[in-house]
Amino acid sequence: MVQDETGTATKAAITARHDQACQIALQAGQIALGYFNARETLVVEAKDTPQDVVSRADREVEDLIRAAILAQFPDDAILGEEGAPTSGSSGFAWVIDPIDGTMPFLSGISQWCVAIAVLHDDQTVAAATFAPAMKVLYSARKGGGAFANGMACTISPTLDMTRAMTAIGANHRVAPDVIAATIGSLVASGGMYYRNGSGALMLAQVASGQLAGYLEHHMNPWDCLGGLLMVSEAGGRILEPEMGQMLRGGGPVLAAAPMVYERLHEVAGFGALA
Repeated sequence: MVQDETGTATKAAITARHDQACQIALQAGQIALGYFNARETLVVEAKDTPQDVVSRADREVEDLIRAAILAQFPDDAILGEEGAPTSGSSGFAWVIDPIDGTMPFLSGISQWCVAIAVLHDDQTVAAATFAPAMKVLYSARKGGGAFANGMACTISPTLDMTRAMTAIGANHRVAPDVIAATIGSLVASGGMYYRNGSGALMLAQVASGQLAGYLEHHMNPWDCLGGLLMVSEAGGRILEPEMGQMLRGGGPVLAAAPMVYERLHEVAGFGALA
């Protein structure tokens, strides 16, 4: 029986879901990798724009993830990129992206991942992001740290914008001139622009210390919630999402090393911090 967030039962429930999220991400990733290695056989469809695409692999991998969740936690809610949301009664919700980085995936580029986040009472409490083609599993549990292939992730408190690349996300929901101005401001600040096509993976790479920060003016919840937890647990700073709005329709995302966060906040056009 789930009690309050500080109760033993809730902690055990979170740990169980964290462990299961990692296992599901690994299993789903191997299925997705099979599609990746046979991607010329996939039927591809455009969604909102020609840049926003989906393949049979996305849908079938999400179906697998949903079935695995419901087999273990039938009372949990699920919000996924491809399928309709389902409600639950446990207080837990899974937010999933079966393949984040579909365009790199379809292009034969290894920068894509399976992304899973677990929420309890509208707080992200566990996450797993698996990049099968790169053989890296990133994970985090609230209060329990962040990890890459089982090794603890700690963001350097001295990392600055001039000594690492900073990722800027782009999508059709943000005006091109806003994206261009953001990149220009980053470069003018001494930063180096980076983008690989998978926001979830780039957030995980901030947590692992590979990137100085990540900024996107609008992301969907399945692309960012797990990565934000990872960055926070690794010692970075994040723009806390307004969870209700994020789950309904997405929102802005900012995550960075401690010394980078304030400047990146300005680069984003969010203004100076108080």
